[in-house]
Amino acid sequence: MVNQDLGYVGYFDRESCDLDEFKVLTSQALLVDAVPFAASVENNVPVYDMQALRPVLEQTEKRQALLAEWAWVLAKSAGVIALKQAYPDTSVIDRATDVFRQIIEDERQGGGGEGDHFAASGANDRIWNALQKQCLHDPEGFALYFGNTSIAAACEAWLGPNYQVTAQINQVRPGGQAQQAHRDYHLGFQTADSAARYPAHAHILTAALTLQGAVAHCDMPVESGPTKLLPFSQLYAPGYLAFHDTDHRAHFEENYVQLPLQKGDAVFFNPALFHAAGENRSADIHRMANLLQVSSAFGRAMEAVDRRAMSKAVFPSLITLKQRGDLTATQLEAAIAATAEGYPFPTNLDTDPPVGGNAPDSQADILRRAVAEGWSEAQLSNALSALTTRQSA
Repeated sequence: MVNQDLGYVGYFDRESCDLDEFKVLTSQALLVDAVPFAASVENNVPVYDMQALRPVLEQTEKRQALLAEWAWVLAKSAGVIALKQAYPDTSVIDRATDVFRQIIEDERQGGGGEGDHFAASGANDRIWNALQKQCLHDPEGFALYFGNTSIAAACEAWLGPNYQVTAQINQVRPGGQAQQAHRDYHLGFQTADSAARYPAHAHILTAALTLQGAVAHCDMPVESGPTKLLPFSQLYAPGYLAFHDTDHRAHFEENYVQLPLQKGDAVFFNPALFHAAGENRSADIHRMANLLQVSSAFGRAMEAVDRRAMSKAVFPSLITLKQRGDLTATQLEAAIAATAEGYPFPTNLDTDPPVGGNAPDSQADILRRAVAEGWSEAQLSNALSALTTRQSA
């Protein structure tokens, strides 16, 4: 049976996607005996009563045992954990909800909120970088909201200490449509062709670099469309290609589970788990969740490099070398890869939204286009400056 290990070498392609294997992996069952800290297992999702477990988080040995259980579930078993009453005092949630609704209204008036991952722009209410905005709007409320030992323990269970939190508010109005099944950041934001360029072992390792979470800001019965989940699907090695496939998505739609949530509950899952926001079939529930995307401390380069200055400096030489035929197209691509930032994140998604795809242009995309189209130095400089402004505004 395929499991999540580092035994994969080479590359995945569409031929690597075996629907029968996917079906076998996702037909497993999680028994409650395998998760002794869980209060129950519902639809293969272990449910933890944080009201009862909160004292455990203050005891070193038991805390480590609980976190080890969560890590095992996320890596080797169902791939998702549910934390009931992660927020015992939901007035903290209500206070944050008021702040988020004010931000939504302010941004709507200002014409913000463009672009969305896996949903049409304007199909719901989205706050990019809700973490910083909440902190600046209501510092005390922010401290109360994130001064939460259950949330911190879930992050540490998967990523260890020194993790980096980001957050995006998603409010789906009544009638809001479901998303398509997908995996999440990093490779989940790539096209299938782009993901296939990464070696197989990177597909396995990428899931250890981030943790996805959601805090319920209102009661979420199934008719309101809580997240659709396919337990055990994170174990499927070529899944970053397969989630683009119609047959794999059809299997997801036939077998997903949904867990109703109450205000103050939280769900965390492996980013490689196949999932999708559900359809809001309710008449009057504006389903609001704070989507937490937490990153490993290790996802950073050793040195700070001014790649914008490098791109501007090398650009005239790239043009000349291309014109003289001293660099082939493949060699030009190698030079650009060493020069410019090829990854478009992190960025300010308010001013640099993923319109037309899941990711905006990177610095390397701009330099590549400038060389291909024979831009002037001034054109490139202006484009790079505009990118910097969009990313940091």
